[in-house]
Amino acid sequence: MITRRLFAALAVTTALAAAACGSGDDNTKGVNADGSVDLSQVTLHVGDQKGQALQALLEVSGEGKGAPYKIEWSQFTAGPPILEAINAGSVDIGGVGDAPPVFAAAAKSRITIVASYEGKNEGQAVLVPKDSTLKDPKDLRGKKIAVTKGSSAHYHLLSVLTKNGLSFADIEPQYLQPADALAALSTGRVDAWAVWDPYVAQAEKDGNRVLVDGTGYVKPDSFFVASPKALDNKASSAAIRDLLTRIQRAHAWIKGNEQDWAKQSSQITGVPYDVTLAAVKRGIYQHHPLDEATIAAEQGVADAFAEAKLIPNKVNIKDFIDTRYNDRFTA
Repeated sequence: MITRRLFAALAVTTALAAAACGSGDDNTKGVNADGSVDLSQVTLHVGDQKGQALQALLEVSGEGKGAPYKIEWSQFTAGPPILEAINAGSVDIGGVGDAPPVFAAAAKSRITIVASYEGKNEGQAVLVPKDSTLKDPKDLRGKKIAVTKGSSAHYHLLSVLTKNGLSFADIEPQYLQPADALAALSTGRVDAWAVWDPYVAQAEKDGNRVLVDGTGYVKPDSFFVASPKALDNKASSAAIRDLLTRIQRAHAWIKGNEQDWAKQSSQITGVPYDVTLAAVKRGIYQHHPLDEATIAAEQGVADAFAEAKLIPNKVNIKDFIDTRYNDRFTA
């Protein structure tokens, strides 16, 4: 069984001070009189979560060394609260899945998608206990299913239901954070759990099984989302560019050092070695531009949630896209 101590490592609560403020609050900080930037005057406030482990990624890969700006990290349980913090001005940038930007945009939050990378479909799954009678996605009709609202798992579940002739009206969604969802699945209070790696890998290790993964259901893109205020500041915008480049190099490093990454990052995050290794083997971490195909796919996510009436209004994703960092792929 997954211990509460382990899940405390997997599902760290938000660690934001109430008085925290993002680097975009002063639009001239780090910008010299001649228009040049002094990155030593910049502090980036970065939102992180266990599914991405950006802080550990930069540390283990070595890409965090020599950054000319400071980074202050805040840990979150999932993507939606990262975007809430960005909207509130407490965080400058963070990594999330495909659904959180849609929910934030529908809420008219001040967020901007600035970069994207491809994951892998097997990292999304609807899990059931090993002795569950559920054998097919169609068997989810009438069942209680745990999912984190507004997360990438929320969209995966919606896609699974839709493609199998079901809707959210045909199930009993239980909107829970991962730790509570695990407890609910373990005690039989829910019949299934829609979630993402490394929770999928941990749940499988615990004996649960995958009813259906993301293959054929979702385009496995993750996004980096920034505060418009941080982007409006020339210095913090330059720091964000550098950070994205470091993360891209670190992700490339992982693919040739999976075991080393799993060993070292597990010591930092508390996620077991074998769980981290299983999750990373399912990863692709292929960074790519915010091109028309990527934007259209994210628009499809938004349209699906709107059609299902899971968000209050339609969203035009292009209104929340900034492609200024696409030139990293052509330089």
